[in-house]
Amino acid sequence: MRVLLLYPQFPKTFWSFEKILELVDRKVLLPPLGLVTVAAILPQEWEFKLVDHNVREVTEAEWEWAELVILSAMIVQKQDLLEQIREAKRRGKKVAVGGPFPTSVPDGSLAAGADYLILDEGEITLPMFVEAVQHGEEQGIFRAANGEKPDVTITPIPRFDLLELEAYDSMSVQFSRGCPFQCEFCDIIVLYGRKPRTKTPQQLLAELDRLYELGWRRAIFMVDDNFIGNKRNVKLLLKELKIWMVEHQYPFTFNTEASVDLAQDSELMELMVECSFNGVFLGIETPDAESLELTKKFQNTRSSLADAVVAINQAGLRVMAGFIIGFDGEKSGAGDRIIEFVEKTAIPTALFGVLQALPNTGLWHRLEKEGRLLNDRKVDGNQVTLMNFIPTRPVEEIAREYIHAFRTLYEPNRFIDRVYRHFIHMPPPRSQAVATLPSLVEMRAIAIILWRQGFKRNTRWKFWHHLFSILRQNPGVWDHYLTVCAHAEHFIEYRRLVQQQIEAQLAEFQAEEARQKAEKPEAVRAIAS
Repeated sequence: MRVLLLYPQFPKTFWSFEKILELVDRKVLLPPLGLVTVAAILPQEWEFKLVDHNVREVTEAEWEWAELVILSAMIVQKQDLLEQIREAKRRGKKVAVGGPFPTSVPDGSLAAGADYLILDEGEITLPMFVEAVQHGEEQGIFRAANGEKPDVTITPIPRFDLLELEAYDSMSVQFSRGCPFQCEFCDIIVLYGRKPRTKTPQQLLAELDRLYELGWRRAIFMVDDNFIGNKRNVKLLLKELKIWMVEHQYPFTFNTEASVDLAQDSELMELMVECSFNGVFLGIETPDAESLELTKKFQNTRSSLADAVVAINQAGLRVMAGFIIGFDGEKSGAGDRIIEFVEKTAIPTALFGVLQALPNTGLWHRLEKEGRLLNDRKVDGNQVTLMNFIPTRPVEEIAREYIHAFRTLYEPNRFIDRVYRHFIHMPPPRSQAVATLPSLVEMRAIAIILWRQGFKRNTRWKFWHHLFSILRQNPGVWDHYLTVCAHAEHFIEYRRLVQQQIEAQLAEFQAEEARQKAEKPEAVRAIAS
């Protein structure tokens, strides 16, 4: 069987970082880990080619070669997923789809013409699919029975060799699936359950061995939705990883996602730093305790969120954080309170979006029961989309607060100030990696940042003051500091995009509301007559 693995495009989002990737001559931030894992689970006598549509188009020769096209996608990739399904069918190919979005909303993939739906987790459903194909079945839907979750200790090493490695800024690996918490708006616990399942340390190290053999020497993102969901097992991994990193002379740096209770475990943070973890993404969501309790994010109410951010930063980990506006019961001024929190804690990178009810989450079911879901409003997982439900305060107010807060947070001078305050007292990296000179590409990127932020823009005075202060007071973090400063190249453009798209959607909403109000009196008069 000749299989074309096709990964759909992402729209321009907070995390797309096009302007930054251009600086270092990369195409995409992260590769499709799911598809290279699929390739490892399928029969190895099958032939595989992988095309990441974020990197390049499928060639005519590749379309001609393929007997079967397999796609996987998240909800934010919905549009291109459907377009690629239709293109494959137009060419007479058999199409199979899976991944988070088809698993949550399988009807959408069927409507686009997919022949096979391989839903839930592939360790269980891919063997079902293979058996069906080998028996000549032309279509099918393959699901795990009764919410069964696989033992990920059986997951093989992903087929990293199928990737065009030079196209990616960072690599992806996964240690665990699932999260122990119960956040109402989150689809992770719907897809992967609340009992974190982990690979063995030996499995994860074998994956790193494979990447090392392939010549990878850059950053790795541990894609676990909550890396510390099973603290016992992650500590066992980190103790083994620490030895591996020393033996291989620290070829990688790591980033990941974690819950804020990381701040309460100094041993865990110490192990992460010793293994060359240099950043962690936290789901803070809002500083409003009432909203956190209503959305069942209780883990964020047990201690001071601001203290947690400071503790993690002081351990030597750069903090990135997620924030959401539009929770039920939210009081006016939520946007300003998020600005105040981000400035107080000096979080450089704050992912800030409007709440959306994702399919089959607890929030989705509650709003559906209350009759508040707007079925005609798209759900795309993008940060520049208004809510798909009727909120408890005016949509216009939420939209205006969101635009104001996002533009304020990423005003260039304010952003550079936060980056500086975040790094000035952060402990330098503790790994004994061999120092190397920047490559020509890296030197070019540094020169562009120095020119744009140090000469061209009105950030020039602060940029040079902060840079020389970092070099004098905390020189061990200068490269990390300058890398995060470079993120302004993305945010300056993205803050304009946020305003344009939210204002356009708000205008559509207001026009529709006005139309409905105008029609209502006419309907009343018609009934009366």
